[in-house]
Amino acid sequence: MSDTLAPDTKTEAAPADVTVRLADYGYEPDAQAVVTLLDAYARDPMGGGEPLDDSVRKRLVAALDAFPGAFSLLAFDGEDGSEPVGVANCFTGFSTFAARPLINIHDLAVLPGQRGRGIGRALMQAVEDEARARGACKVTLEVLGGNERAKTLYAALGYANYALAPEAGTAQFWEKKL
Repeated sequence: MSDTLAPDTKTEAAPADVTVRLADYGYEPDAQAVVTLLDAYARDPMGGGEPLDDSVRKRLVAALDAFPGAFSLLAFDGEDGSEPVGVANCFTGFSTFAARPLINIHDLAVLPGQRGRGIGRALMQAVEDEARARGACKVTLEVLGGNERAKTLYAALGYANYALAPEAGTAQFWEKKL
């Protein structure tokens, strides 16, 4: 795990009472926060509207910890910075065109009652800071077409649809479940 964001480091964009730091998968409160926040996201309509399966909840953190290049950032609120309110689960990939790592944000979630406070922006800034520290050439993410709130944030931070050449169109995210 990288220690480029010290546990008490606040990002520039974070509200004064919010701390964003790398999760320590071996520290039980952080492990529980990752699971709890991802489950809240899964229950949201933008996360599919269903809770995480119990088997996923049980093995998630160990699987993240064992997966090369995986890292999570946690946002904490409160006077003592102990209440988890947001998470970004990220994975290191590789850009063959740049011959450098890239960071993919797989999940970005803020608890419903905490949205609109700048927590998502703070998480995004922390991801970018961590990506730079890891020598990444870019940050990628997927967003549902109907998630206007997220798309507005991402666009304000400089993210856009990926295109190599405008005449070829923009990239699409496809899947085949196995």
